[in-house]
Amino acid sequence: MLAAAGPLPAHNGDWAYEFKWDGMRVLVWIDEDRPRAVTRNGRDITDAFPELAGLGASIQSDQVILDGELVVLGEGGRPSFSRLQRRMHASSANEARRASALDPASVLIFDLLYLKGQPLLEATYDERRGGLEQLGLIGSSWSVIPSFTAESGPVVLRSALEFGMEGIVAKRRASTYRPGFRSHDWIKVKDTHTQEVVIGGWTDGQGDRRGTFGALILGLPVEGTRATLRFIGNVGSGFPLAGRVELAKILKAAGRSTSPFDDQLPRAIARDAHWVRPTRVGEVRFSEWTPAGRLRHPVWRGLRPDKSAEGVRREP
Repeated sequence: MLAAAGPLPAHNGDWAYEFKWDGMRVLVWIDEDRPRAVTRNGRDITDAFPELAGLGASIQSDQVILDGELVVLGEGGRPSFSRLQRRMHASSANEARRASALDPASVLIFDLLYLKGQPLLEATYDERRGGLEQLGLIGSSWSVIPSFTAESGPVVLRSALEFGMEGIVAKRRASTYRPGFRSHDWIKVKDTHTQEVVIGGWTDGQGDRRGTFGALILGLPVEGTRATLRFIGNVGSGFPLAGRVELAKILKAAGRSTSPFDDQLPRAIARDAHWVRPTRVGEVRFSEWTPAGRLRHPVWRGLRPDKSAEGVRREP
């Protein structure tokens, strides 16, 4: 179940509030003490995060499915997306173990979907939350995040922002769980603008960027089509040198001869563009949407290998 972006709902006791953690959404299956972690696009990341190995043994119950956010905590206990980025691309068990020592990850659990052979999708948020809290999930690399029901949304949002979080998620306490569905029963309220994007191409780098790229050409999927994008702008800032070099290799391997965009790009961009298959998802931070539907002042945050291109949608 996915949250829709929107304003805080009216406070009338119908809503619970959770901090919004800046990480990677995961479902964790546990059967006979063995955990298996899977991202939103179905990618199995269990071996990439050895910290989770003991999670199954900490639960006094077989056959459990948990929903949560995988994070790497940085300064002040706040999530660091850049440090998580370094963990996302471990390609071997040895590399994952080394990475876990440098940037240890934790899974922050906020929902319980299956317990002791019984699916809980039709249970209310309050019922699922009650079952989750009874599991006693407290460990060095996992915990249950707080749920606030006595405080008002503005109070929780202010606390989240003071702590350095990007916002909160308001969840209707009587709502059931709808897998894969973006529902206004869950509303994410953020203080910053972020957007998932699909990379459709890149432009040549100049100066110290020569040999990599100058900017990425970004789009959103056109509904009702396959592998076609609508242009929303380009991004050239926010790339660390090592990340730029690695991303350049990925893009060159995904090259194609024709544009994946269904609209005409500005001449200055199209003239020097190199096109790629529109399968790679990234994330940017930006100031606002322009009237023409372009990103204003986007800054690159990183690749999102946990997301599928066809699932990317514009955030309000």
